Amino acid sequence: MTAKQMQEVERALPSRYPVAVVMERCPSSSPWQEESWEAVGITAGGAVAAGDGKVVKIHEEGNLVRFLHGGFELRLYDDECESYYHNLMTPHPRAYVVARLDEEEKPQPFLVSLSFDEAHAYLEAGEVVYAVDVPPEIYRWCEAFVLVRYRPERKYKRKLDHSLPARGGRR
Repeated sequence: MTAKQMQEVERALPSRYPVAVVMERCPSSSPWQEESWEAVGITAGGAVAAGDGKVVKIHEEGNLVRFLHGGFELRLYDDECESYYHNLMTPHPRAYVVARLDEEEKPQPFLVSLSFDEAHAYLEAGEVVYAVDVPPEIYRWCEAFVLVRYRPERKYKRKLDHSLPARGGRR
């Protein structure tokens, strides 16, 4: 690909992608809680994903209920390209849904990211993080972003300094 073609691709790439989060509530197997919650996926684009943050029940089968949380924007940043690259290179690329527990101990998603580093930082801060599969259209979007913007740092082999004593104090 020529430099001119790369610039055209870069101009055509949006920096944001509208998404919605699918959360699932089911009975818990734990004696200490009645129900358990899990993020089971994200949907890409469309009017529902671009909504104003409404929560809509989309499926109910017995005690299992799924809700769609709309109004999220997935964003990509140049300084996170290495994390996106490593995520895309795994056998199962993941999107990370970050949520806070409300007063009733129900998770409320507030962020969707493709960066493991960002998700890990939130996890260390005590937030709830769910890993879900990346939809194909988001994978292709992130892949194009990484191809255009990521330049891995060249790794250099350290040179031995023979003036320092060897381990154990012997030379």
